[in-house]
Amino acid sequence: MAIQAVVFDVGETLTSDTRYWRDWATWLGIPAHTMSALVGAVLAQGLDNAEAIRMVRPGCDVQAEWEARRAAGHDEFLDDTDLYPDVRPVLQQLKDAGLWVGAAGNQNVRAGQCLSRLRLPVDGIATSAEWGVAKPSHGFFQRIIDWVPAAPEEILYVGDHPANDVTPALATGLRAAHLRRGPIGYVQRASDATWSVNSLTELADILTTQ
Repeated sequence: MAIQAVVFDVGETLTSDTRYWRDWATWLGIPAHTMSALVGAVLAQGLDNAEAIRMVRPGCDVQAEWEARRAAGHDEFLDDTDLYPDVRPVLQQLKDAGLWVGAAGNQNVRAGQCLSRLRLPVDGIATSAEWGVAKPSHGFFQRIIDWVPAAPEEILYVGDHPANDVTPALATGLRAAHLRRGPIGYVQRASDATWSVNSLTELADILTTQ
């Protein structure tokens, strides 16, 4: 059955996490390259990204640190420079081909607002904060099924993280594409993915010639 709808993860799929970790480095008072190295070390150990922050401030409450940042005027921010270069043209290409296009990932309310302000050519944007359930929970992907006007087997979820994106999407009855982008996308493989691609352009070419 042909794909009728495509839903994209956000971080390291549509947007680069470069600014996110640079801002954390500034807040924590360490060089950006040190922060990047810590994130890499955490990923290599299979730990949550938040552990990179706790390496600098052991035992800290990351959510509390977020609130402190916001109070100090250092809230989350996104603009067009945070988008990967292939994002806008690919989203438009898929829309022009008649596909329903959405973005849904593990983001807070502020990130969702920032993403909406970018006016991407999509039919909908949703976040885990809005839905009250996060990946890799089955409930997150069930919300996608309820949200998207297509049968589960006609929906493709696209993301860089095999364990958070590909495997649970497939388990919920969706199809899934693994994007080799960002640290996790390069390090971890997704042999069960419907497609594995090196760019969104590559994926769009597959979908528009199906």
